[in-house]
Amino acid sequence: MKLRIALIGCVLLFSSEIIAQKEADKTITDSLKTRFSELKENTVNDTIKNLQEANLAINDTVLPETNQLKNHKEITLIDSLWLQEMYSSPLYDTIQYVLTEELLEDVVLPELPTELLKERLAHLDSNTPFNVEYNASLERIIKSYLKNRRQTFAKLMARAQYYFPLFEAELDRYDIPMEMKYLAIVESALKPRAKSRVGATGLWQFMYQTGKQFKLDVSSYVDDRQDPLKATKAACEYLAALYKMFGDWDLALAAYNSGPGNVNKAIRRSGGSKNYWNMRNYLPRETAGYVPAFYATLYIFEYAEEHGLKPEKEVINLFETDTIHLKQQITFEQLNKYLDVDIEMLQFLNPQYKLDIIPHVKGRDYYVRLPLYNIGQFASNEKELYAFVDEEEKKREQTLPQYIEQNDRIRYRVVSGDYLGKIANRYGVSVSSIKRWNGLRSNRLKVGQRLTIYPRKSGATASTSTTKKSSTTSKPKGSFKTYTVQKGDSLWLISQKYSNVSVQNLKEWNDIWSAKSLKPGMKLKIY
Repeated sequence: MKLRIALIGCVLLFSSEIIAQKEADKTITDSLKTRFSELKENTVNDTIKNLQEANLAINDTVLPETNQLKNHKEITLIDSLWLQEMYSSPLYDTIQYVLTEELLEDVVLPELPTELLKERLAHLDSNTPFNVEYNASLERIIKSYLKNRRQTFAKLMARAQYYFPLFEAELDRYDIPMEMKYLAIVESALKPRAKSRVGATGLWQFMYQTGKQFKLDVSSYVDDRQDPLKATKAACEYLAALYKMFGDWDLALAAYNSGPGNVNKAIRRSGGSKNYWNMRNYLPRETAGYVPAFYATLYIFEYAEEHGLKPEKEVINLFETDTIHLKQQITFEQLNKYLDVDIEMLQFLNPQYKLDIIPHVKGRDYYVRLPLYNIGQFASNEKELYAFVDEEEKKREQTLPQYIEQNDRIRYRVVSGDYLGKIANRYGVSVSSIKRWNGLRSNRLKVGQRLTIYPRKSGATASTSTTKKSSTTSKPKGSFKTYTVQKGDSLWLISQKYSNVSVQNLKEWNDIWSAKSLKPGMKLKIY
């Protein structure tokens, strides 16, 4: 009888604990809902304060160990609300960051007289390897930004809190000035999935071929140009190569935007001057405003406090995240279901995965970046997570798209009867992609016109196109120069020393089929 009473007492006690826990969870959730319903009416500073209080309320609540996965929804709610704010911000619209002369205004800012601006620019100039000298055009850009882009800069500064630590680590590794981190703002407004009209992609805006040169691969699932870490490493390699070529960081900046060839032409046309401001008028129009936009961004970030600019609340800090390599294919949806991490957060941290799927391919290492809390969950439940993924895949009614590596480009010659849809279907690409790769503004084609295509269909033939392979059937005849390969040379660096010479030309003229076969002392023919 005593045993029965004891058992009943235990059951009642256990039940009361469960009820109490549910009531505590409900209290937390209701409290959070109330707090967040008030967010829309608050200023940015009040919003940050409320979020911090909400985090404290959650952190002060002890949750049972067995319910760690289920009871993480409150944190996800916070992430989701902030991500909604960030993803609906002007940063995710197309903005013209580099202002042309006609878009500049004559702005009068009482807090920034010309003499004070000159003094501040001189101070920046003395502390950087860049030539940050005052001129009226730069003053107009700075003041136009300060007048019209205040909200944009607050959002940029918030995103910079996540990306800049990553940039700085790589810039330091390659011995590149730390100020170069502002280049990513000019290039993409810190949008890892940004894509220009001509197809340049990612934080550092790599074209497909340039990306391939620096080992940024593109497949049907993954675009390495959108991977913040890989793209930053590639940008550092590229900038280091440009600096080696010109010996000047201003010219390296200009060459990053318009190409070394255009910078070389501008040097010649300016009478041999290597001062950016002296040769600026001889550069392409876009590049003429590109470097001043970089200087304006440098100034605004360095003197943000003096102009009352403050970052909005960041989505997450880089140090609050980590990566983990995957042993099998997994989707963002599956991670969301098992770890309860918000899909928008996964997209923000892993922008390189185009289909929200992390593939598993032999010979390649793919990883997922997660908040630290979820990294711990993943590592502690890895075997169970993969079992869950296997079960989810068994339920899938429609198979996932085939993983296809994006091949090297081909040059297609338009023949009679061709139209964009027909060509797109042949190579498994979209009409919009063909237009973007070739800068086409309409669907009209001319017989004989040549198009650049990056085919996605494996085995796609190019019977009417000129491919790399077919172009090697004959070498050019006539005179040629001989170039001796130096230590540190690459095919790309050598091609930039000559006008109208490509990496592919060097390969074909010298029977080179791998960059690894390039050795110091080797003699190359340059036609």
